[in-house]
Amino acid sequence: MTESEIRLKAVAALTALRGGVGGDYASDLLGDVVPTQFLVPDTGDAAEVGAAVLNQPAAPLSALVNGFVLAFEAVADAYDRSEPGAPAEEILQALALYGGRRVDSCSSRHLGTRSSCTRAARRRRG
Repeated sequence: MTESEIRLKAVAALTALRGGVGGDYASDLLGDVVPTQFLVPDTGDAAEVGAAVLNQPAAPLSALVNGFVLAFEAVADAYDRSEPGAPAEEILQALALYGGRRVDSCSSRHLGTRSSCTRAARRRRG
């Protein structure tokens, strides 16, 4: 599977989850990325065998992460162009501040009122 195909698997899994298809389907898509068989050197050196097994899934997993980042950047850019309130950066900051719990964009529980988010965003933008 090529790096491009793996990135598309990440986007497809996110699309499936957001579309309500189900976690099993998304898991199957992502599972296709991880090698099911590994080439193991015919040696008695445990370190060499371990390195070979660890290195083989590294490239596909890296491509998968790149796919998630690509998808996020596309959605964040579209959101920032269309949402006059809280920019994606502010939502990510709230997510980091609140321990990774799901936060709604500029929800009053986490970030204050929408108008305060808009004012804060405008101050930062200058």
